[in-house]
Amino acid sequence: MNNDNSDTTNQLTNDSETTNGRPSSLNNMEALDQYLKSEAGTRQGRSIPPLEKWHPENTVDMDLTIKANGEWWHEGGHMTRESLVSLFATVLWAEEEEGRLVYFLKTPVQKMRITVEDVPLFINDIGIVNEDNEQWLEFTTTTGDVVRLDDEHPITLRQYQGDSDQEENSQIKNDQDTNSHSTEDSKVRPYMPVRNSLDALIGRNAFYHLIEIGKLTEQNGETILTLQSGGKSYQLSMPAE
Repeated sequence: MNNDNSDTTNQLTNDSETTNGRPSSLNNMEALDQYLKSEAGTRQGRSIPPLEKWHPENTVDMDLTIKANGEWWHEGGHMTRESLVSLFATVLWAEEEEGRLVYFLKTPVQKMRITVEDVPLFINDIGIVNEDNEQWLEFTTTTGDVVRLDDEHPITLRQYQGDSDQEENSQIKNDQDTNSHSTEDSKVRPYMPVRNSLDALIGRNAFYHLIEIGKLTEQNGETILTLQSGGKSYQLSMPAE
């Protein structure tokens, strides 16, 4: 089943009542799609709306899952329409509840609680940008976010506990896995903060490219990856194979 294009936007309820010109419920893909497109028309390009200024009282659950390999699934179907996923990603929001992050799609009138298996964003491209006589490492997510390696956006390695069988069966595993150290039950993956407490997983191919860009050295029995960005050096201790 493919939950894209008309299949995605024509399956839902008739929540058409409005309040002050806004839908009273956005808990369906069609209403949310139309609402976000109308709101985005007032901003230039793919700018992120001022989510921190929105305080909706209504919170609902939405059958939307961002899987550990970066795929978005709605009501059991893979969302393959990239423009729709990128639009919804602009309203991704995270809040801490009982010591863990809970994720939402957030609008001024409603928060829709979603499921995120690992982190909500996925980096698939890394480039070198020259600006003001400085060289920066620039990272781009599959949903259009661009961030540079700096003190506020460091790369960290964390252990991910996940379903290895599910990952093995993913059709895009080879493109969206990481250069990670594996055990039977866990993996060490590279992550980077992007915005609004949202982290991104650096994909395997992108991480390979990062290794080619950087410099590998041995220090005290550890392999260290050194990266240069914005005139500063950043070091990452590589996991043992």
